[in-house]
Amino acid sequence: MKRLQKTRILKYSISSCLLVGLLLGSNILTAQDNPGFLVDKIVAKVDNYIVLKSELEGTYQNYLAEGNPASAEAKCGLLNRLIVNKLMVAKAEIDSVVVTDEQVDQNTARRMQMILQSSGNSPEELERAYGKTMNEIRLDLRDQIREQMLGGEMTQIITKSISVTPSEVRRFYNKIPEDSLPFYSSDVEVAQIVRVAKISEAQKEAVKQKLRDIRERILRGENFNDLAKQFSEDPSAQMNGGEMGFVGRGAMVSAYEATAFKLRKGEISQPFESAFGFHIMQLIDRRGNEYNSRHILISATPSEKDIIRTEKFLDSLRVKIVADSIDFQKAAKEYSDDPETKGQGGFFTDADGGTKISIKEIDPVVYFTIDTMKTGGISRPIRYRTDDGKDAVRILYFKTKLPPHQASQKEDWHRIQAAALAEKKDNALDKWFSKARKDVFISVDPEYNSCHLLE
Repeated sequence: MKRLQKTRILKYSISSCLLVGLLLGSNILTAQDNPGFLVDKIVAKVDNYIVLKSELEGTYQNYLAEGNPASAEAKCGLLNRLIVNKLMVAKAEIDSVVVTDEQVDQNTARRMQMILQSSGNSPEELERAYGKTMNEIRLDLRDQIREQMLGGEMTQIITKSISVTPSEVRRFYNKIPEDSLPFYSSDVEVAQIVRVAKISEAQKEAVKQKLRDIRERILRGENFNDLAKQFSEDPSAQMNGGEMGFVGRGAMVSAYEATAFKLRKGEISQPFESAFGFHIMQLIDRRGNEYNSRHILISATPSEKDIIRTEKFLDSLRVKIVADSIDFQKAAKEYSDDPETKGQGGFFTDADGGTKISIKEIDPVVYFTIDTMKTGGISRPIRYRTDDGKDAVRILYFKTKLPPHQASQKEDWHRIQAAALAEKKDNALDKWFSKARKDVFISVDPEYNSCHLLE
């Protein structure tokens, strides 16, 4: 019942553990930076997987940063969640559950970019704080992300067949005391159609030619590392000169790895494309299935003409929607480039998949746009940058705005349904944990005996 009020510590919510926060929050201080800083230690072990004190403290700091009150109970709940996550990973290994290297690599690259952007730290500062190179940080983060993804896969396997009936939802709601029902601020329903500006072949060719020119400079004797620091858009290049260190198969995205295994030692590739942009690469050395390489990364960006072309497309689509020639939701599913919203007919959704979103949770840019619109209106094309940094244009549909209200079955059915389903899944995971813990070795530092985690 408390889950509906969003005050419960979610014992098994694997996805809510933000690894960016873990890295920055738990390890950014070293003993040299803070003489009173406690030396890290293992606080729990699940088979071959461990939970570090810094990991727990980092997660707890994230919890506090979200505005939650400090409490020993909260920290125990978070430690329990970390232990269950390790148990998920250990069981995934036993049950042969896998995630692909490409998925892990893509997530790792995004997280590395987020760390540098959101922390405000330069690569040099991060390396000093961690006492590791950017490549070592990336590999550590990759291991954490792999564990997180495996935990998520196990959670899906355990709970995928669980559902709730309307009568179960009503029983769940009726159990909540009236004075405990949450009060929601104004909710809105907003949808979007996004078009990422298509990069013209001319723009791509310009980037490839720039990389060819850089390659020629290297072949004429200029230093690869110096040119990587000057031109590469890989954030780590400022510290490592583009050198990635020895890695095994699966550590890099497929296009990069494939190129590395085609090159001879010392050879420099022609420009090639990956999900991150265009590269040139030099193979430094290879030993078996491991290789060391250096690269220079430059991304192609759309020209002003490319963006204007995208605006014109969306403006034409808007005219058709306003004239009722096509429904907004149908147009979103057919034309939108945003994978997060297109499947929902363009609608933004909350964490539970509902389309009614609190104005406190909606993107500020979106909020300030709809604040000048009438409900039912569709905005003119608006330029913006996607979460992964691409130039894009979108139109917004402001469907409805609901006044502040106390939770009710009529207005908040989806939220109540999600809360009832989450409680049912938690019960299933409780049963799974009780059974699965017998298959692995679990130990917890006596410092946390008061949490009663293994009882």
